[in-house]
Amino acid sequence: MPTPVDMAPARGKLGVLLVGLGAVSTTTIAGVLAIRKGIAKPIGSLTQMGTVRLGKRTEGRSPKISDVVPLSSLDDLVFGGWDIFDDDCYAAARTAGVIEPSLLDQVRPELEKIRPWPAVFDQRYVKRLDGPNVKKGKNKKDLAEQVVADIKKFKADHALDRLVMVWCGSTEVFMTESPAHETIETFERALEENDPDIPSSMVYAYAAIREGIPYANAAPNLTADIPALVNLAAKTKTPLAGKDLKTGQTLIKTIVAPGLKARLLGVDGWYSTNILGNRDGEVLDDPESFKTKEESKKSVLDYILQPQLYPDLYAHLCHVVRINYYPPRGDNKEGWDNIDLVGWLGYPMQLKINFLCRDSILAAPIVLDVALFLDLARRANMHGIQEWLSFYFKSPVHAPGLYPEHDLFIQLMKLKNTLRFLKGEELITHLGREYYD
Repeated sequence: MPTPVDMAPARGKLGVLLVGLGAVSTTTIAGVLAIRKGIAKPIGSLTQMGTVRLGKRTEGRSPKISDVVPLSSLDDLVFGGWDIFDDDCYAAARTAGVIEPSLLDQVRPELEKIRPWPAVFDQRYVKRLDGPNVKKGKNKKDLAEQVVADIKKFKADHALDRLVMVWCGSTEVFMTESPAHETIETFERALEENDPDIPSSMVYAYAAIREGIPYANAAPNLTADIPALVNLAAKTKTPLAGKDLKTGQTLIKTIVAPGLKARLLGVDGWYSTNILGNRDGEVLDDPESFKTKEESKKSVLDYILQPQLYPDLYAHLCHVVRINYYPPRGDNKEGWDNIDLVGWLGYPMQLKINFLCRDSILAAPIVLDVALFLDLARRANMHGIQEWLSFYFKSPVHAPGLYPEHDLFIQLMKLKNTLRFLKGEELITHLGREYYD
């Protein structure tokens, strides 16, 4: 039997720092508060409802994940964060319009106590948004120090034992790596010089990683996935995860595409369009922010279908992704897919998918799971890129030289095998020969 990994217990309070207290964050916070009170269930959360098989199928051991590894209790979570609007979380949740007022009112006192701190924000990176609750400083290094000061005060005020940070802010304009991102020295110099290659999200990531706080990127921005911050995370022993939460249409793609490939059905075309009307839709109405999201959404099929290995089936795939801002839809996103398939003897077929989803309802349990698993990783002395959490992301961060794994079912196997490894249980290969030899 393998040796269990030494994991510190999940004692004390865990502070969950959320950058952006909009629809996703307020849905997460209100949901946790409602679940604590027993007036809702944590549907969609692997940490709260998921199980993991241990040992052989004949042993019948499938305990809840929360009984296998030491995760923080929902009762021990304390939320705080930043936003460009100064509404408290109750007012922000009402504005977002995701959760029904009748449920929100049952957690209203707790939500009203959570007010955002002024945010690090520059409209050059999110052109369709602007707000009054914004930090001012002499340069981006000064802004990072202000973020650290917010964190330290939050930790002291609430007597917190540990912290995690999740970027739940808007999608920034498309960016690529530059010399400013190469080393921590060039990065810190760029902060001091207000280099435009350092967007707001990197300021938060730098502050968190420097302080050894686990950091996850829920948006497709270029943020912590640069050499400077990956190397800083190695020095400060900080776990990293991201990027871009896998919620609606891409979730469906990572379920359907592996099945088509498993049966070696060809795909000539995959047309995807999204209609949404929340703040995310407004931001993505800007072509530069849409470019960032498009790159994240389009890469999924390339890696799952592997056209270089199956040129007859996928080499000429036409993959189109569209996002349309339609205010009346609000947070109720519609993802529509048309898939042109090729079967036996080249005969054409079609598959149509219409997913009428709730964007923030799908994202909230992911934010919770990622926060709890990153805290676990920190207590298990796991640092740097946590590829085992790729299950939750559209563009999984990975080591240089590797291709990212996008198949949802392989991702889940990696996640659960990591939990087995931490517990000192045998990894499950699904070979199954031991039942028949």
